[in-house]
Amino acid sequence: MDLEKLINEIMKECAEDGEPVTREEAEEMAKMEINAKKDRRYELSEKTETKKKKPKARKVDTEKLEILKTVAAALKNDGFSCEIEKEIAVHFGNYSLKLIRHRPPKK
Repeated sequence: MDLEKLINEIMKECAEDGEPVTREEAEEMAKMEINAKKDRRYELSEKTETKKKKPKARKVDTEKLEILKTVAAALKNDGFSCEIEKEIAVHFGNYSLKLIRHRPPKK
C-alpha cells in the first residue's frame, strides 16, 4: 500500500473516532504499520523426542477364558486346530469365534 494512502486513511479513521492527529503523527503511525508487516519472523520449533508409549497391560477375564478353553477343547476333539487369545481362531477356512461380554444395562 502506498505511504500517502495509508497516511490519509489513518488521519480519516482518527478523525471519525473523534481523535484527530497531525500529519506527522499519522506518517509515523503509517511507517510503524508498514514495518510491522515486514518484520514477521517464522521459526520452526525444535523437534523433541516423542515419548514412547508404554504397552497397556490387558486385563484377563477369567470367566471368558474358561469358556473359551472349554469351546477350544471341544473343537480340538472334533479335529480342528485352535488358538486362544481373546477369541478362538479356528483353522478350518477363515473362521473365528469371538465371545463378547456385554455391559450391564443402565438403570
